[in-house]
Amino acid sequence: MSAGGTLVVGGGFVGTAVARRLAERGEAVTVTSRRRPGHLPDTRGVRWQALDATDAEACDRLSARLRPRRVVLVHGPSDVTWCEEHPERAVAAHTAAAANLAAAAGDARLLMISTDNVFDGSRPGNTEDTPPSPANAYGRAKLRTEERLLGAAADVVVLRVSLVYGHEPADAGKWLNFFAACAHRLLRGEPVTAPHDQWTTPAHVDDVAEVTAAVLCTEAPVPPVLHLGGPDRVSRAAWASVVAEEVGAPPQLVVPTPRAGTRYASRPENTCLRSSLLGRLPATEAIAVRGVREGARSLAAAFGTEC
Repeated sequence: MSAGGTLVVGGGFVGTAVARRLAERGEAVTVTSRRRPGHLPDTRGVRWQALDATDAEACDRLSARLRPRRVVLVHGPSDVTWCEEHPERAVAAHTAAAANLAAAAGDARLLMISTDNVFDGSRPGNTEDTPPSPANAYGRAKLRTEERLLGAAADVVVLRVSLVYGHEPADAGKWLNFFAACAHRLLRGEPVTAPHDQWTTPAHVDDVAEVTAAVLCTEAPVPPVLHLGGPDRVSRAAWASVVAEEVGAPPQLVVPTPRAGTRYASRPENTCLRSSLLGRLPATEAIAVRGVREGARSLAAAFGTEC
């Protein structure tokens, strides 16, 4: 990769989607992670490099060799339950990697993809002006990382993103996004138990990648904190019902339940984001983030081919 490309730190579902979109724009992209992603985009312009981002010397060496103009941080443990069980390790993993890349990247633009979990869920929607107040360890780790980055580098953008969804194959592992997990279970005729009292503004992964690439590559000034959520505020149970309808599964397979006592108990009641800024930016004002039904419809065929 020639100097001036983009470094994507994190080879998961969102990171690889961002890499793919950047490559489609003509960017040379290096994706880094400890292990090679199983779903690395087979796209010209994207390559993979092993990196432990908590190793400061390794970050220095890689940045000196690549000299990226842009760095996207989609790193750190994202399983809310694991973070709740290991809060100190979660903070250390998130903040160390961000600090190392901020120090190594020089004058590169840094964009960190953060989370709606930096809010406590007491409001039905949160804009960039809403004071953060994390209710769980994952949110606290992400907020600490935001603060570390915003205080460490001049050209930093924190993009808080609501629940991201899209297609993933059934063998992608237990960390399937909520939409994909629902679709695969429903198409196998298995019930889906989902909270009727936990609300989100889901964002299609392709829309997240599109907005990320636009914000990252614009030459215009960008606010330091931006929010990205889908246009629909829905409960997980209602969303699962939309998925069932669009993939052609029996609606009675969706079982609404209270979030208390489920794996969502530590999630805020409202993981909903609204933006007062994103639509005003020339780079993103024309990007239409799709709603849950449009998103489900666009993805249904991909799941159907796996049955």
